[in-house]
This record gives sequence, C-alpha cells and structure tokens, in this order.
Amino acid sequence: MNQDESIRFAAKYLEDLLSFFGINVAVYSTIDDEVIQLSVPSTSLNSLLIGRNADNLRALQHIVSMALNAKNAEITRVNVDVANYKRQRADRIEEKAEGWIAKVRETGEPMTINLNAADRRVVHKLAQDYSDIETHSEGEGRERKLIISKVTE
Repeated sequence: MNQDESIRFAAKYLEDLLSFFGINVAVYSTIDDEVIQLSVPSTSLNSLLIGRNADNLRALQHIVSMALNAKNAEITRVNVDVANYKRQRADRIEEKAEGWIAKVRETGEPMTINLNAADRRVVHKLAQDYSDIETHSEGEGRERKLIISKVTE
C-alpha cells in the first residue's frame, strides 16, 4: 500500500471505528514527517475520545497504526487529534518551554523536566530556534527526562 493509499485507508479506518461510537464525522488527513495526521472534528463525545491523560487518543492511534501494519502500508506512524486537543496542549507546552529556556539562559544552569515523548518533541523542536540552547533526553521508558542547557563552547 503506497503513501496515498495509506493515508486514505487510515482516515477511512478511523471514521469506521468512530462510527461504532455513533460518531459519524469526516476525518481530515494529512502527512507530516512520515506521520499520518488524522484530525477528528469536535463532537459531543470529545472527552470519551480523548480520555484521561489522552489515553484513549493513544489507543486510537495504536489501533489505526496496527491496522496499517497489517496491510503492509508504506507509512504506519499515526497521530490522531480530537478537536485540536493535541495542538492546544503543544501550544501550552511551548509557552512553558519559553519560560524554561529563559531561565536556563539567565542562570546558565541546566534544567531537567519530566515530560512524555510528545511533549519532549515539542520542546526539542522549539529549542532549535535558539542558537545558545541545546536539548537532549536521558533515561529509559517512563523515566526518560528532557534536559535543557546552554550550548558549551
């Protein structure tokens, strides 16, 4: 299954999955950095679809990804967002990261922050805009942490 077929299949699969919950919506799909982006519009069941700590969102992503895998799709990485929940969360993380970076720049002391993988990616991407700041992650699994520090010359 090529890239275009993978994107269409993922969107249709998610639409069909949502219909089991009585949610009949068109899923908007794009591709970004070899990840299929699936966007579900706002419905009365947003909280059910997102779940506590976005657990249900991650489960939906996993199910769609496994279905793509089973079809030997060219692209199997999937990001599902409901009612722009993830975009809004990323915006909040970026705001916090601006503060963390400012503090590191001011004090020169590295900062260690415990974030999930998606939030770490947001901070890593933002930090690329600063020539005097570097970020990296240390640890394994749930113990993985983000380190923000000044670039040493």
